[in-house]
Amino acid sequence: MKLTYTAAWVGLTAAAMVAATACGSEGAKTAAESADKAADKAVSKADTIMAALSRATDRTEELGSAEVRTTTDLGTGEPISMDGTYSWGDGYALDVEMDAEAAQMQELTDSPTVRTLFVDGAYYYDIDPQPAGPLAGKEWMKIDGSAVFGESGAAAMSGGGGGASPADSMKGLKYASDVDDLGKETVNGKSTTHYRAVLDQEDMGKFKEAFSGADSMLNSTGSDSITMDIWVGDKDLPVRLKQEFGAMEVTMDFDKFGATKEIVAPPAGQTGDLTEEVKNSGVQQG
Repeated sequence: MKLTYTAAWVGLTAAAMVAATACGSEGAKTAAESADKAADKAVSKADTIMAALSRATDRTEELGSAEVRTTTDLGTGEPISMDGTYSWGDGYALDVEMDAEAAQMQELTDSPTVRTLFVDGAYYYDIDPQPAGPLAGKEWMKIDGSAVFGESGAAAMSGGGGGASPADSMKGLKYASDVDDLGKETVNGKSTTHYRAVLDQEDMGKFKEAFSGADSMLNSTGSDSITMDIWVGDKDLPVRLKQEFGAMEVTMDFDKFGATKEIVAPPAGQTGDLTEEVKNSGVQQG
């Protein structure tokens, strides 16, 4: 049973995003005057960007859920596409359809896509009942978040406030060491402003436990920083988020905010738990 891509995907899609401050310098005849002017300009630019990103963060958190199209490229040339609902109004949850072959789960289902849930800290995959083993006669496969994120990462993300959802990730923007306004761009037919921010391990604030250490997601990518691009459109809402972790990239396109369906876990009697098998296989991050 091939679980490597599945585990890597769920780890990456939970990544914390980034944040904002800006700096700059310029030459001048009088060094002191130049430094003062550059500092004032940098502060003004940083304040403007931070205000825009703060509005986008607050608005996203307020609406509580969104319909999202996500593409995850693990650096293999076989991106995984997912469409569905992300919810963060009452704890983090998701309900998406992802490509079975790209996730290497075709051995578990005849369907071209796999319905995937994340509820109460665990992932559930809608599969075909298997003839033997822990998935015998089961319609769902369960993998606890600790098997993917490691114990420290799962603990840091528990309770809906650890950077897993788009809203929580955007709260991390204030920790970034570098940010830039890249100007106006049209994305998905919408007029947006494109921002870019970089977050390294020293800047991660409360998300540091989830993204540093031997069992961290960031450590597993071979990267020492996370880069996020965010395109903010009308009503101060993100139109697209793109995260880069070394060679790996996650892009999220938002189609609709708020008023999405409730996400609940499948019945226990229809679920086979493969958490320990995944941990023992060495798939766990770190």
